[in-house]
Amino acid sequence: MNRILKVLTVLLIIFSLTACGNIKDTEQNSTMANSEGSTIEASVASKTAEIESAMHKTIFPMTIKDSYDRELILDKQPQRVISIAPNITETIFALEAESMLVGRTEYCDYPPETSKIESVGSIQEPSIEKIVELKPDLVLASTHFSKDTLTKLEELRIPTVVLYGEESFEGVYETIFKVGNILNSNEKAERLVAEMKKKVEGVKKAIEGKDRPSVYYVIGYGKSGDYTAGSNTFIGQLLEMAGAENAAADVTDWKYSLERLIEKNPDIMICPSVGGYKQGLETTNGYKDLDAVKNKRLYEIDENLITRQGARLADGLVELAKIIHPEAFK
Repeated sequence: MNRILKVLTVLLIIFSLTACGNIKDTEQNSTMANSEGSTIEASVASKTAEIESAMHKTIFPMTIKDSYDRELILDKQPQRVISIAPNITETIFALEAESMLVGRTEYCDYPPETSKIESVGSIQEPSIEKIVELKPDLVLASTHFSKDTLTKLEELRIPTVVLYGEESFEGVYETIFKVGNILNSNEKAERLVAEMKKKVEGVKKAIEGKDRPSVYYVIGYGKSGDYTAGSNTFIGQLLEMAGAENAAADVTDWKYSLERLIEKNPDIMICPSVGGYKQGLETTNGYKDLDAVKNKRLYEIDENLITRQGARLADGLVELAKIIHPEAFK
């Protein structure tokens, strides 16, 4: 019996030692597997990031079709760019590509840092001599750019791309994407457009179900004539998007009449926030007697937010909506 107990005891010890060894081996194998798995996952994540980064990069040479239906081939990424449009200048800054900007027009005044960049003059008649002096490898233009200037730049073999989309948010998004592609800032362009779309959706949700007051946007008045945003203008569309009924929806384009405005007697009036504009309306015959003026519902807005169809357009829509429906944004 004693022998049997001794044998059983020895066997039990051997079994225990073997089991412990197997557990340690299993733990070591598990640790190694986890370590290898983490390494593989990190490698896959790194490769995925590289692929996504590569997908966002522009491949040069690239071919681009501009708004004049011209196809241009850019051999390499531009390094010295001149902008002949405020909306293009603002877009370049929004894409954080301003280090490439060596020239702009006298109307390109936002952001304030643009003052440090050389001016080439006006939009329609920029100084060709100054453009040549700045040695650009690309000129970017937009609306109001004259074909005469384009011809001169083509004769000098200065690559020039003219970009202006349709007057809508989609048109603005398209221009931003094209500028981003040209400047190899595709990812930033996508992020910028996504932020703009978020603001637009925010306005839609904020004004949903709200009553729509009649709103008249003042562009010109007095001796120069009465001008506003008609039904087929983009500002007219913005008023509708901001939760208003455009008081001038009964006309197209920009011309209006004071007699018709007095008859409409809108709930709200909005004018540019330039010196003396609002004060002038408050003292001008016809305008000063409108309910909107007498009831202190004549408001100002930075017109560049809604007239320059660039990176700040969504901010302009938000500002309009806040004027028209302030209660929705408290």
